[in-house]
Amino acid sequence: MTVDGFKLLADAHDYLLATVRGVPAEAWGDPTPCSQWTVRQVLNHARLDQQALVMQITGVAPATDPFEPVDATADDPVAELAAVLEAAAAAWESRRDQESVPTPMGPMPAGTGAAAAALDAAIHAWDIARATGQDLPLTDETAERLEDIAARIVDFVRDSFGKYAPPLVLPEGAGRAEELLAFTGRDPRWSRSSR
Repeated sequence: MTVDGFKLLADAHDYLLATVRGVPAEAWGDPTPCSQWTVRQVLNHARLDQQALVMQITGVAPATDPFEPVDATADDPVAELAAVLEAAAAAWESRRDQESVPTPMGPMPAGTGAAAAALDAAIHAWDIARATGQDLPLTDETAERLEDIAARIVDFVRDSFGKYAPPLVLPEGAGRAEELLAFTGRDPRWSRSSR
């Protein structure tokens, strides 16, 4: 299947923003499928990831480590995230015609880099949705569109940076979304009651 990385990124950004809009005020400190991280920390990590990827393609080193997300956001996390995602989308779009852009995973076509940013945004959107009980699942259709980029980068990031949890093994009959989540080290059947 041919995937438009820029369209995939736009859809993943919409998904992430929708989940953040749906976070109840009392849920920001709740645990998530990301072990030891709260909803607020996952949001900050997702925001910093999008910024760090854009900084990489523009040749600027990020000042903050996305894997050390602070437990604070602006007074309006939705507006803050929306501004970050808008800037990130514009930065990727401005490089649409470039054959190669720098990324933490090495040089890749801009559309492929945008797809990598989409994978990150979609997985963290699922984390937040799941942690806050929102009916905003990662769909099998979206997972199918993300499979190729996941196959290209997850093991590399896991092996090179140690930043992905080990993949999980699911029983036969798991859906595409469950398989993708398990590949990234998420328990697709994680729930607030099972933590």
